[in-house]
Amino acid sequence: MEVGTRREQPLGRRWREIAGNNDFHWQKVAMAVGVAPATSVARQKMTTTTYEEDERAAATFWHRRQEDLRHWRLSKRRYTQKTEMDEEVLDKAVYLYLKKKGFTQTEQIFQQEQQNKNNKNSTSSISATDVSLSDPDLAKQILAFSQSESIPTLYHDGYSKLRSWTYSSLDLYKHELLRVLYPVFIHCFMDLIAKGHLQEARAFFNTFREDHEMMHSRDLTKLEGVLSPSHLEEMEFAHTLRQSKVNIKICQYSYDLLLQYLHKTQSITMLGIINEHIDFQVSPGQPSSISDDAEAFSLVGSGQDAANLINQKEIHWGLLEDCLEDRLDKAGGLLSDSEKTEGEGKEGELDENKKKSTEGGKQGGPLKKLKKDKVVGGAGKAARGEGEKSTAAPRVKPELTLPTISTDVEHSILEDLRNRVQLNNSTLPSVSFYTFINTHNGLNCSSISHDGSLVAGGFSDSSLKVWDMAKLGRMGSSVLQGENDENTHGSNSGKRSYTLYQGHSGPVYSASFSPFGDFLLSSSSDSTIRLWSTKLNANVVCYKGHNYPVWDVQFSPLGHYFASASHDRTARIWSMDRIQPLRILAGHLSDVDCVQWHMNCNYVATGSSDKTVRLWDVQTGECIRIFIGHRSMILSLAMSPDGRYMASGDEDGTIMMWDVSNGRCVTPLVGHTSCVWSLAFSCEGSLLASGSADSTVKLWDVNTSVKTPKTEDSKSGNTNRLRSLKTLPTKSTPVYALRFSRRNLLFAAGALSTNV
Repeated sequence: MEVGTRREQPLGRRWREIAGNNDFHWQKVAMAVGVAPATSVARQKMTTTTYEEDERAAATFWHRRQEDLRHWRLSKRRYTQKTEMDEEVLDKAVYLYLKKKGFTQTEQIFQQEQQNKNNKNSTSSISATDVSLSDPDLAKQILAFSQSESIPTLYHDGYSKLRSWTYSSLDLYKHELLRVLYPVFIHCFMDLIAKGHLQEARAFFNTFREDHEMMHSRDLTKLEGVLSPSHLEEMEFAHTLRQSKVNIKICQYSYDLLLQYLHKTQSITMLGIINEHIDFQVSPGQPSSISDDAEAFSLVGSGQDAANLINQKEIHWGLLEDCLEDRLDKAGGLLSDSEKTEGEGKEGELDENKKKSTEGGKQGGPLKKLKKDKVVGGAGKAARGEGEKSTAAPRVKPELTLPTISTDVEHSILEDLRNRVQLNNSTLPSVSFYTFINTHNGLNCSSISHDGSLVAGGFSDSSLKVWDMAKLGRMGSSVLQGENDENTHGSNSGKRSYTLYQGHSGPVYSASFSPFGDFLLSSSSDSTIRLWSTKLNANVVCYKGHNYPVWDVQFSPLGHYFASASHDRTARIWSMDRIQPLRILAGHLSDVDCVQWHMNCNYVATGSSDKTVRLWDVQTGECIRIFIGHRSMILSLAMSPDGRYMASGDEDGTIMMWDVSNGRCVTPLVGHTSCVWSLAFSCEGSLLASGSADSTVKLWDVNTSVKTPKTEDSKSGNTNRLRSLKTLPTKSTPVYALRFSRRNLLFAAGALSTNV
């Protein structure tokens, strides 16, 4: 006991020396050992305590201090370990996220920074984890996103909340915000499939499918066949969606509303999908109108950068050197002298008539007629001036060996060009409509010759029938009979009003007359193309090369060469004298549904079910333009006479006008309510005619759209820059084919339907 007392004595004296007579120091000691506040009275009480109480109080304080110190060191060690563990978990989460999303370059940089940090053991190296730790909210969001990838319910709940918020938005901005739902919907579904949550993905798809059935029914039908993660890679449509982004036009305020919602709800899953698969084109000012949805939403094919790079290639879109228009100009120079002579003669006759009229002769009628002829002549000259402006296109050299044109044919074409009626927004064309009856839904296609004298129809029974309008007129009938005619074989049969061509072993899907009407091409589901002679009424050549049905075939503007489009996702260039294709144009991701030649024969355009239009160089077989913007399969194409513009029509009824020189869309044309099956430019290029399954023919003003700058349209609020001039309805006849003759008479053809 004494030993213990002796050991404690120095400690007690030490505390008394520290305290001394200073009230401040004594107050600190008294408070430290848990005594009452250190006043002078408290100090008196402490000094009167016994020696043993003083020693015990000091010892107790010392042990408590040592215990607090140990607790503090242990807590610090645990905090450091926890921080290091959180840092490791966060590093791992960031690394897995970068690896999963395929951000290879960022992943390598991140690994290099982590190695530098571990090797140098220095805080100077800054990594992505350091930045995340400086912001606890960001770290929580990254960890939450990493964990959410394994929770299917987050996709369902996140999309459901986004959908509810969108539909409850203000009407002024709702239609813009609704554009976001479809891409988020399809990527939520495909993400669930990719993660192996097949049942949850199917339930999600069936729950929200109805929201997008009207606008995207074909896409949904294709996605319905995705039943396993392997299908996402095997099915090209799904693979393209996964690798592509959607361009959505939206105003600044709608964009801000969407960001505020995502930030407020902390919808990390929805934010990740939107950030990865949607590109917003934010514009200032008021939101666009609902009618602009066709061009406000576009699916960018795999590799938009690659498409932009392709569209930078050089293209010569002008007309051929020494074309018929140039020859007409030269001939017009010669005719001007004769016109002057005729004018002088008419002026002389006019002077004589004036003299006779003053003498009391009855020359009022002829005088008025001469005045009328003079006015008509002036109008013709003015119209010819407009035609010269429309053909003021650059001249290019042909890349193919062009066929020679006989003198008689050339004179006939020049005569038609001289007598051409110049059309504009105030002078609309006359229309001649050929109606097929009693086809029993067996008519698949129709074609009209360049002068309108011959009309061909391809049928499901593998037959091809050609009507001669001159013979039909002499027979006193204006009806094109279809399949149910009971006619004997042979072109000279008196009972039959048409010529029957038989040779295909499957439905005929396309027909095309040569520019001069002496040949006819047809394509069929039997994967062949047949060349027929309209003079011999016989099959001349059968071209084999495609592996699947051939949907479309078109002669070049000068004949001899032709192009075909097939279900095998290729288009092919042919010549009449070779049974094998000259070029195979491959690049589309789905069926090539239609094909159209450029006016200078150096390029071919193809429309596909992959919702894109491509322009190909005939000489090299290289794709030089990709036109992206349609939301459904392309069914029809047309080239302007000067070769500068191209029109394309799709299954939804939308027509888009493209500038071939840069690959950009000039304007969309919205008006049809069903498939656009045929398009045709007038000969001077001022009008565009469109024929649709909605049983109407529409005429559009092309010159207004080309001349009006986009800035003026945006200021005036005019979003449909291409003006619809007139709509020509039929009773119940979907329009299969359109053709402007060389004299600018519009021909149309279709089959009378009782289902429309």
